[in-house]
Amino acid sequence: MKLISGDFPEDFVLMGLTKYPWLDLPLFFVLLTSYMFTLLGNIAIILVSQLDSQLQSPMYFFLTSLSFLDLCFTTTTVPQMLFNLQGPNKNITYIGCMAQAYVFHWLGCTECVLLGIMALDRYVAVCKPLRYSVIMDHRLCLQLSSTAWLTGLANSLLQSTLTIQLPLCGNQVLDHFFCELPGLIKMSCGNTTVNEITLSVVATFLIMGPLSMILVSYSYIAQTVFRIPSAAGRLKAFNTCSSHLLVVSLFYGPGIYIYMQPSEDGSQDLIKVLTLFYCVITPMANPFIYTLRNKDVIGAMRRLLRKTISTKGV
Repeated sequence: MKLISGDFPEDFVLMGLTKYPWLDLPLFFVLLTSYMFTLLGNIAIILVSQLDSQLQSPMYFFLTSLSFLDLCFTTTTVPQMLFNLQGPNKNITYIGCMAQAYVFHWLGCTECVLLGIMALDRYVAVCKPLRYSVIMDHRLCLQLSSTAWLTGLANSLLQSTLTIQLPLCGNQVLDHFFCELPGLIKMSCGNTTVNEITLSVVATFLIMGPLSMILVSYSYIAQTVFRIPSAAGRLKAFNTCSSHLLVVSLFYGPGIYIYMQPSEDGSQDLIKVLTLFYCVITPMANPFIYTLRNKDVIGAMRRLLRKTISTKGV
């Protein structure tokens, strides 16, 4: 085994999703299919939101940001997973592993904050509709989006720097299907108390902070919606908000289990399944959740398709 310097290996061996090699080929095709749907769905959301003049509102600005984030999020892990499922070679370079952990953590933290911001946007839209365009102007939307990205970046720099400094004593086998900070911390042969406390405290702040914002926003939204006299108006408000709540549940549920418990607790197999859920399934599901329950997006897609077909026919 080659070492870069000291006790750091030149590469890591990823154990993967399962211990059964005969499952590699079926998993490869399942992941490839889900990845293609993720790319197509999120790119479609971005294109429709940018090209249709009727979707030029803060809600779709943040939805576009979420779709772009999901594209980056899933691309950070899935190509490496597909490569490792093709054959017996399950390696990833040390530098590649550290870069993957850094970027994945950055994007994951950014999405936590962005989902909280999207709840705030829904609160203003439902509870203060007459002032919505004034309050949520383009400048504020850019500032809020930048805050999400910078918060994720700062946390990733902190956590990744602490993790890289841990001694590995030559360990190179990582019991995961990609490089994630909790798994790398478990590999260390040194004292990881500071890393575990820092990860737990910061994760609690970054998960519970936006989650509290979401719960408070929707408590006010619920009060306002129940006061709407029109049943059609109530249904429209609930449909818009329920899509976001479903996305929040799919993303936050696994994250809370993985990052807000002691590292020695929990089954590693369960952790793999939950991680797969929020880094593969959720980015694929988000476009369908928003489009299937949003008549504006469906209408915009139809208009874009008709325009494309008519242009080709000329």
